[in-house]
Amino acid sequence: MQRTIFYPDYFSPYHWRVPPQSPWSGLKKLVLVFVVVLGFGQSALAQASVGYYPWSGLLSVSTNPRKAIWFDTRYQTNSLFSSLSVDLLPMINLKRGEIVQVYLGGGLRVNPLYRIADPNASLLTVDGYSMNVGVRVAPFVQNRGIQVALELNPYVKDDFASGVLKSHFGLVYAFRKREKKVVE
Repeated sequence: MQRTIFYPDYFSPYHWRVPPQSPWSGLKKLVLVFVVVLGFGQSALAQASVGYYPWSGLLSVSTNPRKAIWFDTRYQTNSLFSSLSVDLLPMINLKRGEIVQVYLGGGLRVNPLYRIADPNASLLTVDGYSMNVGVRVAPFVQNRGIQVALELNPYVKDDFASGVLKSHFGLVYAFRKREKKVVE
């Protein structure tokens, strides 16, 4: 429902007009729901991982990477606000050891905030598709939750006109359930 507000405009015979709509008007609720679902939905799990790839500018939040199939989301940092994108990546573990984990996956990159730059864009803009092959190594015996991640990531735009081979190197912390010690 549009409101009419009185603006003193002495150069026009009409002093009543409709204020322009903000690009945030319908998007506020969508962004809030998106953040709550991805943020709290995954952090509520007992076993998850959080990582940062500093040279790529990616923040990673994933479900339990020790399971055979897991889900990873990557949030782009160090970018313009309307260019922030999210990678949605289902992953499959090829090898799961105590020290080394090798995985394969693929997914898509979406941009839920692109409507800020272009109000005529679709509600959820797909930027492109990717394939991920990576390894996580837990080098510290005292804390296997600290992991070093190395990943190759071929990426193509949504129209398949161009692509790039990306590599990611970062640190990951995998949360685990604490083992209850039985006192005898």
